[in-house]
Amino acid sequence: MTSMNTLFSRRKIVKTLAAVTMAVSAIAVPFNSALSAPGELEKEDLKFGFIKLTDMAPLAIAYEKGFFEDEGLYVTLEAQANWKVLLDGVIDGKLDGAHMLAGQPLGATIGFGTKADIITAFSMDLNGNAITVSNDIWQQMKPNVPVEDGKAVHPISASALKPVVDKYIDEGKPFNMGMVFPVSTHNYELRYWLAAGGIHPGYYAPHKGDVSGQIDAEAMLSVTPPPQMPSTMEAGTIYGYCVGEPWNQQAVFKGIGVPVITDYEIWKNNPEKVFGVSQTWADTNPNTHIAVVKSLIRAAAWLDENNNANRPEAVKILSQSNYVGADYDVIANSMTGTFEYEKGDKRDVPDFNVFYRYNATYPYYSDAIWYLTQMRRWGQIAEPKTDQWFMDMAKQVYRPDIYAVAAKELIAEGKLDAKDFPDFATETGFKPAQTEFIDDITFDGTQPNAYLEQFPIGLKGDTVIK
Repeated sequence: MTSMNTLFSRRKIVKTLAAVTMAVSAIAVPFNSALSAPGELEKEDLKFGFIKLTDMAPLAIAYEKGFFEDEGLYVTLEAQANWKVLLDGVIDGKLDGAHMLAGQPLGATIGFGTKADIITAFSMDLNGNAITVSNDIWQQMKPNVPVEDGKAVHPISASALKPVVDKYIDEGKPFNMGMVFPVSTHNYELRYWLAAGGIHPGYYAPHKGDVSGQIDAEAMLSVTPPPQMPSTMEAGTIYGYCVGEPWNQQAVFKGIGVPVITDYEIWKNNPEKVFGVSQTWADTNPNTHIAVVKSLIRAAAWLDENNNANRPEAVKILSQSNYVGADYDVIANSMTGTFEYEKGDKRDVPDFNVFYRYNATYPYYSDAIWYLTQMRRWGQIAEPKTDQWFMDMAKQVYRPDIYAVAAKELIAEGKLDAKDFPDFATETGFKPAQTEFIDDITFDGTQPNAYLEQFPIGLKGDTVIK
C-alpha cells in the first residue's frame, strides 16, 4: 500500500510540474497553430514498441534519463518480434507508438502491405546501417577491390560483387541476400548499392499480386529479422545482408562475415528510423504527442552532446537484455565512432550513428519523398505518380508542424538552444539538393520524377510491370 501511495504522489508531483511548465512555456511562445498551447495530457501511461537495434537509443535514453517523466509520461518499452508485429501493434492500439522503419508510415499510408494511416513527427537518427557479406563471398570479391597500404579502399562498389553474382547465375544458383522488411531503409539501401554496381535487385508488382520483389532480379532479396541475420548467413541461407547495428559488427566478432560498406558511404547522412503513431492516436492525444516528441528530442541531444561523450554510458544501457542485449564491445564498435570492416580493419566513422546534429530529429518532407521514389523505382508503387502526389503524400505522413511545437517548447523552457534547430520561420521541409550518393546522382526532393529519370536501373515515367 505504501509503495502505491508513493507512486501516486510522485506521479501527481511530476504531472503538476509538467502542467505548470507547459502553461508557462505556452505564455512565453505564442504559437498560432491549434497544437500551439499544450495543456492537460490526454494519456499518461504509454507503451512503446521497438526492435533490438542500437538506433532505438532515443527511446531507451528518454526512459533511463527521466525525460519522459519530466513531461509527466509513464512509459513502458517493449521489444517486438519483428517489424510487422510492431506495426500491427501500433495499428490495433496495443502500442501507443513505436520505433519504426522510415518507410513504414509511408508504406502503410499508401497501402503497400497493411493499409493504415500512420504519421511521424520525429526522425530518430541518421546513418547506422551496413552491408555485410559472408567470408566466402568476400574472398571472391577481394580480387575486384582496390587495395592501398594492404587495406581495401572504401567505399566498395557493388561492381566488385557483380562477377560473383554473374558466376552464380551462370551456374543456375540464386544469389540470396537478406534485408529486414520490404519498406525498410535496408531494402532500399541494398537495392541502391546493387543497382549502382550494375546488379539488378528485382521489381515488385503488387497490382499483379507479386510482392516478392524478385521480378527480373539478379540478386534475390528476402526478409530476415535483424537479430537473426548473422546466424542465417552463417547457415548459408543468405550470402549477405543489409541491417542496422549491432548485427554487422556481430558478424565481425563471430568471424563469419565482412561488412563491405556502410550506408553513410551509400548516401551520406541518410535518414534512418522514425517514431511512428497512428493518425487516430495523434488526433486523440495531441498534447501527449507533443510531450513524447519533446522527450525524444532531449534524448537525441543527450546522445550527441559534447562530441558523443555520453555514448559509452548509452552503450552500457543498450547492452542490457531488455534493450538490444548484445555485448558491450559489439555495440561500442560502431556506437562510439568507429566501425570495423574486415577483422582488424577498424576505422574512425564518427557519424556512423547520428541522433541530433545536422537536424537529424527533424522530419523533412524531402526524406519522405526519397523513400517514395524508391518505392516507385522498384515497383511497390506500381503506377506513375505526379510530383504533386509525392508532395501531398509526404505532407500527410511527415509532420514537422508537430515537431516545431515541441522544439519551440524546449527552447522556451531553456532546455535546448534554438541554433541547433532549423529556422522554423523560414524552413520549408526540403533539404537542398543532395549530391553525396555512391553513384553521384543528385537528389532534389522537389522534383521526384526527374530524379527517377536519372537511374539506368529502375522504373520511371509511365513504365509499369506487365
